[in-house]
Amino acid sequence: MTKPNMEKVEALAAKVVGDASAALGILLSYIGDHSGVYRAMADGEPRTSDEIASIAKVDSRYLQELLSANAANGYVNYDAGSGKFFMTPEQVAVFASEESPANMHGLLQVIVAQYSEHETAVDVFKHGKGRPWGEHHACLFCGTDRFFRPGYEMNLIANWIPALEGVQEKLERGGTIADIGCGHGSSSMLMARSFPNSKVFGYDLHGPSIEDARRKAARAGVSNVEFSEVSAHDMPSNEGFDFACIFDALHDMGDPVGVARHIRKSLKPGGTLMVVEPMAGDKTEDNLHPLGGVFYAASTLICLPMSRSQDVGLCLGAQAGPKRLMEVLTEAGFGSVRVATSSQTNLVLEATG
Repeated sequence: MTKPNMEKVEALAAKVVGDASAALGILLSYIGDHSGVYRAMADGEPRTSDEIASIAKVDSRYLQELLSANAANGYVNYDAGSGKFFMTPEQVAVFASEESPANMHGLLQVIVAQYSEHETAVDVFKHGKGRPWGEHHACLFCGTDRFFRPGYEMNLIANWIPALEGVQEKLERGGTIADIGCGHGSSSMLMARSFPNSKVFGYDLHGPSIEDARRKAARAGVSNVEFSEVSAHDMPSNEGFDFACIFDALHDMGDPVGVARHIRKSLKPGGTLMVVEPMAGDKTEDNLHPLGGVFYAASTLICLPMSRSQDVGLCLGAQAGPKRLMEVLTEAGFGSVRVATSSQTNLVLEATG
């Protein structure tokens, strides 16, 4: 091996320092979210750390340090003349508005969940073990829902379903929908509200998530949705669904071909399966960018171990890409498979026949 180029060493080390600052900033942002600090700053008014601490009811000295770290990362702003911190509308959208499609706290919760059980992650990685979804820290479950929900709210009804052949019209008239791997039920609830003449059945193997989904539906008074704790392999196949969908979950399954085959049998003639998966290209080099890095990391820690914990353990991974995903659906027996549309973070595949 040749001697390292010291300029390149220094540049790489500087990048690691930046990454370390961001990694620690994730935990601090998690604290800022859960302690109400960002909500106290959501109006954008400049305030001292003492004033913000008084609103959020936290310790002002600790807050001064946290906000200074946040300002160093560009998450909040600091005015040196007045000694006050504030958030711009863009920062509010990312850190302080639950309704914003740019809110990133769900992703931060997912990351904190992985660090909190890092010893298990190391053991799973070293020995190639499986790790079921339910064995992760609870932050993963609510964080995943919180991360994906804004994208579903922005795209599912407005863009994804309209991109499918004849599905929107069918659901507007009144049809049956299977939401497989529904988690906390955000996608199920969204479809139930948007298509009141249709009935939505949400299925997930994680009991606590299903319980949470039922509570949300009851509180919202949504009556055309029903949640069941059942795996994708065991969901009813005799319901005769008009439309089935899987959101960011097919790649987590041990036997995605078998699951897709089972879903195909559960569809009515002319029924449609929509598979929403993380955005990816077909080659590794297509995905070597920040978003791809996030998905590959999540795949290493969550998706592959989840798949390996189940029968077959195909381990598609979160960056399988459209070609591999279409091969899975074709192998499952679907006669027509295509990429119907996409967003910045997701691929949407349609399978029929």
